[in-house]
Amino acid sequence: MSRTSTPTRRALPVAVPDPLWKILLDRSVALAMLVCGAPLFVLLAILVKLSSKGPVLYRQERAGAGGVPFTILKFRTMVADAEKSTGPVWAQSSDPRITSLGRILRATHLDELPQLFNVLHGEMSLVGPRPERPYFVEKLQADIPSYVARLAVKPGVTGLAQVLHVYDCDLRSARRKVAYDRLYIQRRSLGLDLWIILKTAIRMMSFAGGPKATVPATIPEPTARRSAPRVLERIPSRVA
Repeated sequence: MSRTSTPTRRALPVAVPDPLWKILLDRSVALAMLVCGAPLFVLLAILVKLSSKGPVLYRQERAGAGGVPFTILKFRTMVADAEKSTGPVWAQSSDPRITSLGRILRATHLDELPQLFNVLHGEMSLVGPRPERPYFVEKLQADIPSYVARLAVKPGVTGLAQVLHVYDCDLRSARRKVAYDRLYIQRRSLGLDLWIILKTAIRMMSFAGGPKATVPATIPEPTARRSAPRVLERIPSRVA
């Protein structure tokens, strides 16, 4: 009898502890933003409540460092029970489930602000790979061998993939995001984190939606046959 092989689930990586500089940066900046941005939080909460029916905050399970699940907080940008009939699906740029206010919140990344509470709670970092739902983590492991590597560090409110890429909408875009995430994990430093935070702030203020969703020539697809160190050694000139 012939045996049919089934894809094996890859072991999740052990979470790498954050260096002291990252812990201090995360907690101090998150606390300062929550205190100084309190009026903005109140205003956004009122606008979300008035714009459509449903809760102000959206809670969803995500995979954290080491694959440990946690509940992420966001300002709701979609209609209530958006996935009730479809189940988990990727959001599209013209997704009809997104509210008018939600499009603005997403373009400016203001919907991510409640995740500062996740940072203070130690579940997230200001900068890191964006946390994905366990449902997609399990499915993407089979198609992207290097996908689980992004779970080695705490997920971030923003990240290198977010300032140089867009929302995942298909497998190809997910592969590209993984390339950015692995590059960040290899090269993470105080300088790189500050650069990403600055780029994120500029995008939030510009309402422009950020740069085009293309991968620089020096960052290959994760399946490309090139050694990671040779690719990563070029990144400092691009973030200087």
